[in-house]
Amino acid sequence: MNAIISASELASALAGEHPPVVLDVRWQLSMAKAAGEPAFDGRAEYEAGHVPGAVFVDLDRELASAPGVAGRHPLPDVADFGAAMRRAGVSAAVPVVVYDGGQGWAAARAWWLLRWTGHPDVRVLDGGLPAWEGALSVDVPSPAEGDFEPAPGAVGLLDADGAAALARSGVLFDARAGERYRGDVEPIDRVGGHIPGAVSAPTTENVGADGRFLPAEELNARFKALGAAGDAEVGVYCGSGVSAAHEVLALAVAGIPAALYVGSWSAWSSDPQRPVAVGPEPQ
Repeated sequence: MNAIISASELASALAGEHPPVVLDVRWQLSMAKAAGEPAFDGRAEYEAGHVPGAVFVDLDRELASAPGVAGRHPLPDVADFGAAMRRAGVSAAVPVVVYDGGQGWAAARAWWLLRWTGHPDVRVLDGGLPAWEGALSVDVPSPAEGDFEPAPGAVGLLDADGAAALARSGVLFDARAGERYRGDVEPIDRVGGHIPGAVSAPTTENVGADGRFLPAEELNARFKALGAAGDAEVGVYCGSGVSAAHEVLALAVAGIPAALYVGSWSAWSSDPQRPVAVGPEPQ
């Protein structure tokens, strides 16, 4: 099953006899609070216009637990996540399509969580809401309760020790911008740099100017050139397990399975006992 869906394919599916559940996960990593400005309000954006029938899902509250030593966006409590998905109308036998404002990170986080907890049919709208060519709705639906019961473990998950080991035994991609990987700047976390042995693979290089994924063959060639070739096991991390989910999605489009280190740099760097590498090389 393809991990992404085009806007035209989604429009056709919504017009069919068995439409998918659609989740709107608009979210932005914003420094507005630090600047004293209002933070991005995904729900307000949703209420101003969304794909007809879509249900809003809050990334910070429903796709993550409270920030702490486990990172800025730790895994949500599984029971709470399941309840949130059922409220949104998610059922095991009904396809799910997820979208966000176009960056793709938040939608990929929802995609990954649903896949990790065992949902068999989840796709991300390629290009997000900007790719949608149909009319938008301001009606907020009240979906019937779904029956989805999460069963964690369906796809790969890494902790800090697993990520450290994979950086030596396989391939661990760092999905952040190159300057954060190198340690040139670090606007959020305690210290800059990367996990020793990790390879820089910025998420932004997986998409074109329109925000849509590059063709599968191009993505496959990119990741193979970075080391994801043969039988190598692959993992991904980022700042807090959100943009890394987008890289896991890109790898899925390329036909390469990959595990996600959800804690990512926000958890790794918070532990002063963890080693830190700087510069352009994995080390």
